[in-house]
Amino acid sequence: MPDTVTSPRDQLLQAAVEHFAEHGVADRSLRSIATAIGTSHRMLIYHFGSREGLIAEVVAAVEAGQRETLAQLRAEPGADPAEIVMRFWQTVTAAAQRYGPLFFELSAHAMQGRPHAGRLRETLVDPWLAPLTDLFERAGVPRRTAAVRARLGLGVARGLLHDALVTGDTAGADAAMAAFVAMALPRRKEPTPEGTT
Repeated sequence: MPDTVTSPRDQLLQAAVEHFAEHGVADRSLRSIATAIGTSHRMLIYHFGSREGLIAEVVAAVEAGQRETLAQLRAEPGADPAEIVMRFWQTVTAAAQRYGPLFFELSAHAMQGRPHAGRLRETLVDPWLAPLTDLFERAGVPRRTAAVRARLGLGVARGLLHDALVTGDTAGADAAMAAFVAMALPRRKEPTPEGTT
């Protein structure tokens, strides 16, 4: 979630994200959620419509925050694609210590077809593929191969993130991600200085 919030709704949403990150979604009532984050259930109904509406917005906020981080890294002029991926990985794994369990809990809800997590079926994979494909193309990978590697890379990252959260072996997951990036995303070659071979 961004540090800067601009409206009462944003503040409630950020408080809900933090609450769910700490305690999980579980089957708490809207009234108990409201009490926990210092508001009333009427305010939550006013801004989000229902408990399910609030959780759907939490899902969207967590996903959007990650995609915004990747977009900012991609926008840096002249950035090496492999370096972008590794910096993004470091950012995500740092945030995952708090938000990762919530992400995977809500992902499981999407797999189970729960209505409040239905949006994840549309946002968990597809919106990531174009920007990741672009990174592979920037590194010189042909488009068709780049699209396949983009999906593979997303799956590898999610799997390694799950690994790190379950085992606590973040260093091992970091090493595995670095090895994957070295295999799948060639680094740009530095220009050879004149007069050398």
